[in-house]
Amino acid sequence: MIVHCVFCEAADLDACAEVIAALGLFAQRLAGVVSFEGGPNRDFEAKSLSFGHGFVIRFADRAALAGYADHPEHRALGARLVAACRGGADGIMVFDIESQ
Repeated sequence: MIVHCVFCEAADLDACAEVIAALGLFAQRLAGVVSFEGGPNRDFEAKSLSFGHGFVIRFADRAALAGYADHPEHRALGARLVAACRGGADGIMVFDIESQ
């Protein structure tokens, strides 16, 4: 399983939230997606205050992640997310974990 974590330093919180919601709906339609969770950062430990939103998608395997990454709808939503983040793509942190 691949756990794909994306954290956003949003310049436009509403736009970022809209895109994350759209990504969640998109992910539900893809083969190989195990789960999707996303929303605002509650940061109860005050360690990542600048990252206001994020999401996690669990994929069955690397092939499912590749299918998501290459999909035209993901590319379009990704461009909208980049536009909503401070510094564009520099305002997005992606962290992939390979898990059993």
